[in-house]
Amino acid sequence: MLLEVRELYVEFRTRDGIAKAVNGVDLHVDEGETLAVLGESGSGKSVTAQAVMGILDTPPARITGGEVLFQGRDLLRLKEDERRKVRGAGMAMIFQDALSSLNPVLSVGDQLGEMFRVHQGMSRKDARAKAVELMERVRIPAAKERVGQYPHQFSGGMRQRIMIAMALALEPALIIADEPTTALDVTVQAQVMDLLADLQREYHMGLILITHDLGVVADVADRIAVMYAGRIVETAPVHDLYKAPAHPYTKGLLESIPRLDRKGQELYAIKGLPPNLMHIPPGCAFHPRCPLAQDVCRTDVPGLFEVSEERRSACFYWRETLHG
Repeated sequence: MLLEVRELYVEFRTRDGIAKAVNGVDLHVDEGETLAVLGESGSGKSVTAQAVMGILDTPPARITGGEVLFQGRDLLRLKEDERRKVRGAGMAMIFQDALSSLNPVLSVGDQLGEMFRVHQGMSRKDARAKAVELMERVRIPAAKERVGQYPHQFSGGMRQRIMIAMALALEPALIIADEPTTALDVTVQAQVMDLLADLQREYHMGLILITHDLGVVADVADRIAVMYAGRIVETAPVHDLYKAPAHPYTKGLLESIPRLDRKGQELYAIKGLPPNLMHIPPGCAFHPRCPLAQDVCRTDVPGLFEVSEERRSACFYWRETLHG
């Protein structure tokens, strides 16, 4: 197993109180596998990813429990200099907003080449040649001519390709892509996702794809983990989950996708809002919005029930949801 996260807890201490952002997350990724992590904004997806990468701002963030096992080592027990060696060479992250993630006063060639100069001690000339090679690998046209240009001279899609190139630079075993297509138009989204899928097959790396867009992951993910209020509420192989969800929240997300066969009909939306993480309701956190909620849902926190060998659902009424 490439990565295994066990019972991860993360909280943020603020003036207004303690926000419990991640509440006992369990997930795993194998070599060459794509895991999509889905959920509305504020469900804990990005915080989980940042905890895995070791890039949370502490304070205000604080990891209060759990393990992050990467290639057998618990990253949470490593010293910062050891953790830094894992980043880039072992795992890398593609961020949501490429423009704010890239340095505006350095050329893209310098930023790509820095990875090789710092980690492998390359000369500036050799690092620049590797930067061109990476740009060509992520299909940026005229890479030799554009390697000296600055981030603002590239389109949004091309900047995201540069971010992918930076993540791939040291050929990590795992890449975490946090909403990599949010700011892009639909056509460019498809190109970026196809590129990620091709590169993953080429390098045989694990990929965690964080998104709130179920349409993005349908063709690229192997498994899906659905998050709500800092917990995993359902995990399943991608085709099983799309065919028949086993949690009311997942079912609501799927029904919210616009469909061509419902032209002219009102779009479905899950009623209510995600809970305030400082005041998560008792019992199942989804119960105030759930059409199946009963008294037990308001008092008891459901564990992850085994739906099948590869499926889990944190719902007392998963059978009714699955077969409803």
